[in-house]
Amino acid sequence: QVQLVESGGGLVQAGGSLRLSCAASGRIFSINAMGWYRQAPGEQRELVATITSSSSTNYADSVKGRFTISRDSAKNTVYLQMNSLKPEDTAVYYCKAELSPAYGHLYRYWGQGTQVTVSS
Repeated sequence: QVQLVESGGGLVQAGGSLRLSCAASGRIFSINAMGWYRQAPGEQRELVATITSSSSTNYADSVKGRFTISRDSAKNTVYLQMNSLKPEDTAVYYCKAELSPAYGHLYRYWGQGTQVTVSS
């Protein structure tokens, strides 16, 4: 079973920074893409940033210029560097991986989430 474990969340003041990490483990044949989503209380889960196996990145407009997604393919780990945090960034951040546990199969997996709280 594939597992995604997030870390790095916490409480930070507006304007501060946090770095989230997500490590994928288990039966992994290959990883096509990894990314971060977030969900604020009472809101829908939304895409924050993604990175593909070819290192192409995509960001939500609301975080462009402030957040940076990166990966360490050798460790099956994706990072999200969050700078200039705003109270609007407060949410549970979920790691997502699109990967193949075996040849010929491609599935999406989700982490359990890590809380990010940005105070005014």
